[in-house]
Amino acid sequence: MTVIDTHDHKPVRALTPAQLKDLSIRANLPGLVRSLSHFGAILIVGTAVWLTVTRFGAIWALPLVAIQGYLIAFLFMPVHEAAHKTVFTSRVANEILGHLSSLLIIHPYEHYALFHWDHHRFTQDPARDPELVTATIPTSDTKLAIAYTGIVQLINRIRLLFRRAISGRAVAPWIPENKQNLVVREARVYALVYLLLLAGSIMLQTTVLLWCWMLPLVVGQLFLRPYLYAEHTGCEHTRSAYENTRTTYTGAVMKWFTWNMPFHVEHHAYPSVPFHALPKLNAIVDDRIRHRGLGYHRVHRETFAWFRRARQRDA
Repeated sequence: MTVIDTHDHKPVRALTPAQLKDLSIRANLPGLVRSLSHFGAILIVGTAVWLTVTRFGAIWALPLVAIQGYLIAFLFMPVHEAAHKTVFTSRVANEILGHLSSLLIIHPYEHYALFHWDHHRFTQDPARDPELVTATIPTSDTKLAIAYTGIVQLINRIRLLFRRAISGRAVAPWIPENKQNLVVREARVYALVYLLLLAGSIMLQTTVLLWCWMLPLVVGQLFLRPYLYAEHTGCEHTRSAYENTRTTYTGAVMKWFTWNMPFHVEHHAYPSVPFHALPKLNAIVDDRIRHRGLGYHRVHRETFAWFRRARQRDA
């Protein structure tokens, strides 16, 4: 799928068919390198967290917990890329990566893929984009600050997962009827895995999962939620990806662990292009991008201010 650009005085399409075909080539090596580096970093930092907690005390581990939180929260990115089936050439390999990453961030993969498909189809459409349909404008600065922590969203994901697992129902506008049983089965498998991990931790009388996974997951929402708000907040409600999405220019470390998704206009304009080709795509379409974030600190200030103005406008 490509998005037609409607900017004035611009050609209708930014890429030629030949360019798009070349950029859309899937390859296993970039996905393997990015996956191993991301999960490898989590393993290394998690080991450091546990050694620090057991040898020196929990207080000394807190900086490492924050780093681990950053790494775990941004496992959302391989979930996202795997949902597009562009990490590897094999569909099965994409799904394995997607489920493994989803388990670690408590964000069921099949449900997310359906949710995300409608997000691409209806980006910034208040009536049909799931990200807008499920969102509300915080009614105070306190509620806005809480929203930026991502804690509410994480709790809601956990509640939804267990509610579906118990009730056997998965009903939402973006879940086709023929996919509802799949979403329920997925929720039940995920819930079973979490319960087994909890039971194992109790039996072994260990807090390793608490310190190396659960606490970092909560802390990591402080990094992930503001990042996600940067993607579309304050952008136009149009069909053009060059107007309804923001690309944020940031450093190499951020781009690595977000799997190049700060190039978000590029991704929405040409979602068939794998993460590793987005920098090349940016070099071609850069001059078309309307919303250009110059670093996340500045973008976070802009999005926070936009939420405050929206609240005042709706009051």
